[in-house]
Amino acid sequence: MANNQLTDQPFPPIGTNGKGRAPSTPSPRLWLKVRYRLTPWWVKVVVIFVLSRVITTAILLGYASVQPANPWTVAQPDYFSFASIWDGHWYLIVAVAGYPSTLPLTQTGHVGESAWAFLPAYPALVRTVMALTGLSFEFVAVVVSVLFALAGALMFYRLMRLVLPAQTALFSVVLWCVAPLSPIFQVAYAESMQSFLLIVALYFLLKRDYWLAMPVVAVLALTRPSGLAFALAMLLHVCYRWFTRRTDPFPRGELIAAASLGLFSAIMGVVWPLVAWLMTGSKSAYIDTELAWRSAYVGYRELVPFEGWLQGAQFWIGGAAGYVVLALAVVAFAGFLFIPPVRKLGIDLRLWVASYVLYLLAVFFPQSSTFRLLIPIFPLWGAIAVPRSWIYRIAIVLVCIAAQWGWVHIAWWYDGYDWTPP
Repeated sequence: MANNQLTDQPFPPIGTNGKGRAPSTPSPRLWLKVRYRLTPWWVKVVVIFVLSRVITTAILLGYASVQPANPWTVAQPDYFSFASIWDGHWYLIVAVAGYPSTLPLTQTGHVGESAWAFLPAYPALVRTVMALTGLSFEFVAVVVSVLFALAGALMFYRLMRLVLPAQTALFSVVLWCVAPLSPIFQVAYAESMQSFLLIVALYFLLKRDYWLAMPVVAVLALTRPSGLAFALAMLLHVCYRWFTRRTDPFPRGELIAAASLGLFSAIMGVVWPLVAWLMTGSKSAYIDTELAWRSAYVGYRELVPFEGWLQGAQFWIGGAAGYVVLALAVVAFAGFLFIPPVRKLGIDLRLWVASYVLYLLAVFFPQSSTFRLLIPIFPLWGAIAVPRSWIYRIAIVLVCIAAQWGWVHIAWWYDGYDWTPP
């Protein structure tokens, strides 16, 4: 009988190894593997973030220890002073004195550099914390940046988890935290605040919570220039959803919400230039101020969309070769968005990356700060994280850390010859 056959082969008693003996103590490797799997995702992200900050802090402290006297600090400044040079000084001016009502002019009568090039959300927040705590700008600015970076790391995992498996999403966070420009997340710059807000906005976009994204986009557009790029991404998103509505329904309510978010983003993208016009009386105040930073390369010229990169091709390379290299770079990047690892990110993140890069091509002149301005294409770290080889992953982390050192040496550390500002 079947029942008799079952009783002929009894299961071993619970708590034994089948031979009547208690199981041996698990190996340390097995214990670590089990503990790792039981650890909440946010704890893993926090550990990754803290370890990455140890590395970046060590690099910055190393360069602070050999920093000569410069326009912002004495020789060998403390960490917080060293972390507040370059544009950090402009954010200090905004936080303490606000924006000028009269645009400064050069000796030739052109609009010069001023605080109007720096959007208000980050320095306003820093100023608020300073008023509440009585602490210095340098300290508060760095702490605010670090906290936004930590929040960004946590949200980046959540964003990547929408499109990638858990382990790949976690390694994406590793790459985000050790990226070549990740030291920027712990200095007096607005990039960590921008990154956090952008990650949240993209998270809501992927979740199709369009209305929830609006207040985030509002603050984002006043933190770093990104409103127009997000508006373009929303336009492409709406078009894509419309043309694929038979396989992916696009209800009228979602259409209205998505279109409203796109329109709102476009409006927020021009709010700051309008504020600058209202406060200074010059309708081109913001654009003229931004153009002042490229005058050292190409002189004072009006903004013509996409001309900056053509000028850059001639400035950095010259001749027909400059245009050829630029064209090849654009085509190569466009093709990169269609390779399998990048396609795993889904259509919306790729539309954002394409929109933001197109925005940079339209308004920017390539120089050393180009690398910093490319931080918002961080979803691509998810694609770079896809290969599962441990050799590959260790190698890419080491390359990123070496590139951190290179960027701090070339762009942040000031050696008296201002040619490569961050």
